[in-house]
Amino acid sequence: MLVAVTGASGFVGPHLVGALSRRGWKVRLLLRRWSPLPSLAGVEAEIVWGDLGDGAALGKLVAGADAVVHAAGLIKARHASDFLTVNRDGTARLAALAPHARFLLLSSLAAREPGLSPYGASKRAAEEVLAGRSGPWLAIRAPAVYGPGDRETLSYFKTAERGLAPEPMGNGARLSLIHVADLAEALALALAPSVPAAVYEIDDGRAGGYGYADMAESAGAALGRRLMRLPVPRPVMAAVAGVNGLWQSLGGATRILTAGKVAEIFHGDWVAHDRRLADATGFEARYDLKTGFDDTVRWYRAHGWLRRR
Repeated sequence: MLVAVTGASGFVGPHLVGALSRRGWKVRLLLRRWSPLPSLAGVEAEIVWGDLGDGAALGKLVAGADAVVHAAGLIKARHASDFLTVNRDGTARLAALAPHARFLLLSSLAAREPGLSPYGASKRAAEEVLAGRSGPWLAIRAPAVYGPGDRETLSYFKTAERGLAPEPMGNGARLSLIHVADLAEALALALAPSVPAAVYEIDDGRAGGYGYADMAESAGAALGRRLMRLPVPRPVMAAVAGVNGLWQSLGGATRILTAGKVAEIFHGDWVAHDRRLADATGFEARYDLKTGFDDTVRWYRAHGWLRRR
């Protein structure tokens, strides 16, 4: 069985391709440029060069594929409209070229609250594209994903390395989390034809999710030090987001902390409440927050992203 995969060179991608290969899938990858995929040692993968805007490359990617796993997407963008261009329109273009293949979209819990951010709105729009599809499909909303190779949450661990654990002030938010290796396994399991078409949620199995105090405790244990929690007021975070937006408008690098992301961060409930996917596939996470953060910190240190002890 052949599976076509987008997003293979991103954070989740290498783990995903490894999980698919271990389950016997032949893999064909869409890549914009060469990127080493260390988890693919010994894995034979066919490469198609191109991106989500290249119709010819997408046609080659999905030709003869039994399944498509669409894991590519923007998590930060210079302009709000870019989220729709990539996350919604890219999904529509790819799905139209593979009308009979089983189509799995890696979505986000942010799609549950599309009014909070352009990112969340674009992921909901991508799900709606699939809902009108006649062929087999499913969308999986992932919570915050962390683990080896993640550069977006690295800043949290770098701050924690200095003894501080930042958190949004005063909202008592709860959130689900999942280690990237567990997410990859859940996605691979979800390709089973017995899983009905629907939008699903996934997490590490922790009922009620985690609070920021849990994150600080687990990060401190992984780093081998006691952390002081640092509540950050929303106006302060919004001011930083405003500076980031100005910087981007002047041609600077795109930043993930924008006004939309601040709205997401201060939303009180990012807990996965839907257990249907885990029930349908038998998925059980290998990592809880403590073991997952420990694994992540060890990887960061081994690769020089954090100081070695």
